[in-house]
Amino acid sequence: MRSPQPLRNGGDNSCSPSHNPRFHSTVAEHKLRRFNSLILVLRLVSFSFSLASSVFVLTNTRGSDSPHWYHYDTFRFVLAANAIVAVYSVFEMGASVWEISRGVTLFPEVLQIWFDFGHDQVFAYLLLSANAAGTTMARTLKEMDTCRASNAFCVQMDIAIALGYAAFVFLGLTSLLTGFRVVCFIINGSRFHL
Repeated sequence: MRSPQPLRNGGDNSCSPSHNPRFHSTVAEHKLRRFNSLILVLRLVSFSFSLASSVFVLTNTRGSDSPHWYHYDTFRFVLAANAIVAVYSVFEMGASVWEISRGVTLFPEVLQIWFDFGHDQVFAYLLLSANAAGTTMARTLKEMDTCRASNAFCVQMDIAIALGYAAFVFLGLTSLLTGFRVVCFIINGSRFHL
């Protein structure tokens, strides 16, 4: 009977054939950091546009004879969707900074990958539907001569809706990149092909 070999220098016995350490080159880690930085920039831009859209809706109040955004359900939907995406983007920017600085995800890797992709998809579609509804209402107001009486209200709502569409575009691009991470994880077992 063979006696077990003692551990060297107090470390674990990683020389066993069952333990196969994964090799990470500095080039691959640099690529991963650049990829995560690109996601962070897209999230920052999406945050900026959705926050600006929310601010434009909130500040769209003129006099008492002018229409107000809170009298229209669709404009409240535009505000709520952009505010939700702004808050979500702040959380995801924090998670991205954590991942870039520490090299690990905030949640376990499989959960983080699916969380990012799923929420990016849901919130991108939320923005698209809210801004489409807002566009329809803005066109209706223009046809009803509401915009002739209060042109500044309609122009500011058009700007808010356009900013919401821009936030959708950048969140959609982020969703494509997080979808790439999901596919890489399914194929390789890692969030990026190293």
